[in-house]
Amino acid sequence: MLLGPDEEVREFSKEVKRFNRFLDKMLYKERLLSPFSVYSLHMSQVRAIRGATQLEANTASAMESATKELLLEILAANELTPEDLISVFLTVTPDLNAAFPAAFAREVGFQAVPLLCAVEIDVPGALARVLRVMIHCNTTRNSDQISHIYLHGAKALRRDIAQ
Repeated sequence: MLLGPDEEVREFSKEVKRFNRFLDKMLYKERLLSPFSVYSLHMSQVRAIRGATQLEANTASAMESATKELLLEILAANELTPEDLISVFLTVTPDLNAAFPAAFAREVGFQAVPLLCAVEIDVPGALARVLRVMIHCNTTRNSDQISHIYLHGAKALRRDIAQ
């Protein structure tokens, strides 16, 4: 059966529509079978990362070096940049009052990251001169792939995961 030019165009158009419906159904079925298969490798999740270090003394220079060392070590160990961070909590034991650790965090790229400093509870017999940090971040890592960093004397706080 011979078709005229207009009829050929209509038949071709119908075939294209049928093919598109077929593709839509196949893609829909694929999503139903495995809704996260395409995206699971790249989905970011919010994670919290802990760390601590013990300062040598209650001085601004000791606070500066300890803050920068701890934060940069956490970023490197977890393959993060400041752009991945949501917020950072920095706490110090009551015997550390020479400087704000947040000021030194800003010097290593944390200018756009919300930072909060606080003083730890003064528990008798607790480890002295300790800077602690909790970072909330977006990462593709699972919780068991997160590296929590404990440096210097603060390794005693978490012997199970200290670096």
